[in-house]
Amino acid sequence: MGQVSTIGLDIGKRVLQVHGVDAAGAVVVRRQLRRTEVLRFFAKQPACLVGIEACGSAHYWGREIAALGHQVRLMPPTRVKPYVKWGRKNDKIDAAACCEAVSRPSMHFVPLKTVEQQAALMLHRTRRLLVEQRTRLGNAMRAHLAEIGIVAVKGQAGLSALLAMLGNPEDQRVPRAIRPILMPLAEQWRQAGAQIAALERQIMAWHKDNPDSQRLATIPQFGPILSSAMVATLGEAARFDSARRCSAWIGLVPKQNSSGGRERLGGITKTGDRYLRQLLVVAASGLIGRARAHREVAPWFAALLARMPAKQAAVALANKMARIAWAVLTKKTAYRTATHRPLVGEVWPAAGQAQTA
Repeated sequence: MGQVSTIGLDIGKRVLQVHGVDAAGAVVVRRQLRRTEVLRFFAKQPACLVGIEACGSAHYWGREIAALGHQVRLMPPTRVKPYVKWGRKNDKIDAAACCEAVSRPSMHFVPLKTVEQQAALMLHRTRRLLVEQRTRLGNAMRAHLAEIGIVAVKGQAGLSALLAMLGNPEDQRVPRAIRPILMPLAEQWRQAGAQIAALERQIMAWHKDNPDSQRLATIPQFGPILSSAMVATLGEAARFDSARRCSAWIGLVPKQNSSGGRERLGGITKTGDRYLRQLLVVAASGLIGRARAHREVAPWFAALLARMPAKQAAVALANKMARIAWAVLTKKTAYRTATHRPLVGEVWPAAGQAQTA
């Protein structure tokens, strides 16, 4: 047996499984490690290739092990699954699958995220959680008041009217027994709004300090939220060799079930980051609304809206926006704006067309 050249590491909350082989593929080490033992173990090993599934805490362990001189590669779990043997799943088999998968030349890898990128993503995830909680609180207040015959109009204006009604003790429309029950919901709703605003200020500060995020903000419908989320999620955009691969990674391209030279396309794959895809589709939907309001759209976009429903057109436009974002990030350029037409009526360039900042 030779020395370890490749290690597969299966990550757990308390116990991590190691599977190491030499250059000939013979198993050299197979053991469990406690969290406190992991770095000591890798510090004693010669520099080798380490394969880890890209899951919770994988980026942390990847950075720590790479700092010890090892070459760390993170892999999508779906890419590792075909290498799981014997149809069973446990820590030993998963570690062996990681060890075999990382050595394949066709394997796709996930770049290690920095602490700064993880902090930016945590900002977005925390904000999204608070927005969801605030929405639930607003819906709960609407539902409870509807049970006693108080129904407000849709949107923020209706919810604001309900909050004002609850906050006014002299308003007789809310029974005295119900007001103290709903006041905690109203207070939590206000607190969530203040916390969301604080997180958005932090996102704005991160956006202003990041040149790539600033470049993305030059694209129509790209604000600080979408731009910062795109930069923090994609990492190094140049790892995608084309704009289409970037869009496919986000999950905005059609599924394929083609055979015999006949193409069969279905709905979008919905792989990749759901939050980023949601932001792109929402931004595209806003552009459709602006286009309809101004009644001046580019010919290609008018044809798009004519042959498909608005929601489907929004997804197609989100696909195009993702490709333009890839071009802006890889070429380190700003989006080329049109000066002779309004924003909604300009002809958007192809994914590779942009002008130098």
